[in-house]
Amino acid sequence: MTGWNLRKVFWTGVAVLPEGAGWVIALDARRVRTPAKAALVLPTRGLAERVAAEWAAQRVQVDPRTMPVTRMANAAIDKVCPQRAEVADLLAAYGGSDLLCYRAPGPQALRDRQALAWDPMLDWAATMLGGRLRVGTGVAPVPQDPAALTALAAPVHAADPFQLTALHDLVALSGSLVLALAVAQGRLTPTQGWAASRIDEDWQAELWGQDAEAQDSARRKQADFLLAAQFFTLAARSGIAAG
Repeated sequence: MTGWNLRKVFWTGVAVLPEGAGWVIALDARRVRTPAKAALVLPTRGLAERVAAEWAAQRVQVDPRTMPVTRMANAAIDKVCPQRAEVADLLAAYGGSDLLCYRAPGPQALRDRQALAWDPMLDWAATMLGGRLRVGTGVAPVPQDPAALTALAAPVHAADPFQLTALHDLVALSGSLVLALAVAQGRLTPTQGWAASRIDEDWQAELWGQDAEAQDSARRKQADFLLAAQFFTLAARSGIAAG
């Protein structure tokens, strides 16, 4: 959306229109395009309506900071679509260093908290996705079964560019492919998924306290995680396959 903050609002009406198998946004009679000048065609009406609402909320000048769903849709078309396989490979690789596989050496109370939150997710991945990840202690690399990694990669590669855009943020912000897939497939709510990814940070904050800067950073990341989950739901014609 480079330069959009300099564009003045010129339209009086915003409409959602069907086009082929998708939906487009019309500003009066003019169709919205991405920053790379591609047609902004959304996969579902729900996503198109959210994007349209962001355009309708603009007043004097277009402010990209107030249009997070539009920005994600643009990224799906301009950035992810041309390199879909590469993005899928990048996300699938997180399975080899998944947050849930690295447990604290102590204290036991923290280990118990990790196990309570993370073991059921690894069990779910093994049962529903067909990939059992191994668990280790500390930060030393945990060798994973290639077959398990292939199984966890399958739903990632099955995702379309809009789903991959959402998964990118879910995975990168949580540090866990398993948690991202659990949220995407409805095993966890977005709030539960975020909380599960913050076990270590919350433990440290309880012990030593948390400064205002760290709290602000955590809130921004949580907002981005929840937005990604919403985007995935809005963009999904149906849930991504389990592989």
